[in-house]
Amino acid sequence: MTDRETGLLCHELLLHLADRIPSDSLWRYRDWLAGGAAEVLAVSLPKHLLRERIGLTDEEHRLLSDALLPLGADPAAVGAILPAEPLPGGAGTGRYSFSATGPTDDKGDSEALVLGASLRGRPGVHEVRGSWRRDTTNEDSPARVVLVTTSGDPVELTGEIQRILRALGNHAPLVEVLPADVELTDYHSRAHTASNLICTGSGELVGQS
Repeated sequence: MTDRETGLLCHELLLHLADRIPSDSLWRYRDWLAGGAAEVLAVSLPKHLLRERIGLTDEEHRLLSDALLPLGADPAAVGAILPAEPLPGGAGTGRYSFSATGPTDDKGDSEALVLGASLRGRPGVHEVRGSWRRDTTNEDSPARVVLVTTSGDPVELTGEIQRILRALGNHAPLVEVLPADVELTDYHSRAHTASNLICTGSGELVGQS
């Protein structure tokens, strides 16, 4: 398996876990992956899942094994990860709700402006959308989820967008870069449904299911 193939598997794994890993950890895992430190991710992520008792479906466990064991993950830690428990009521009942509108400050929406300037007309980028995520278990302010559809390298693009948002003061950016042919998780599907268009790249637009 090539480094690119391994990186894409790791990226897909983190997409599956986006609704279960705290944003301050998730962005860092993606930063390590984009920065060529996938081996650090491989050691850290299984321990995180064990420590926080985050379960995986059979499909997700196979994905984690395929992605992380070749990178040096501890087989014992991987084998000890709990199975996922079904959500009460089925899909769509997770802890997060989404809205297409959210707060802006007196200076306007600087994140959307900078993302538009950086990604509008970009080769390989199809759509850049924004959705506002609220955690239904607490009263924190909603946080923007940036959803990008791409036919390019999702790992590299994720790292770039995260760096842009962190430079704007967003210290735990929620950046979901979706390969154009990806089957959306329930989390991403709900976020996409409740989103607004920030800009389009030069890639052909691809409908999401």
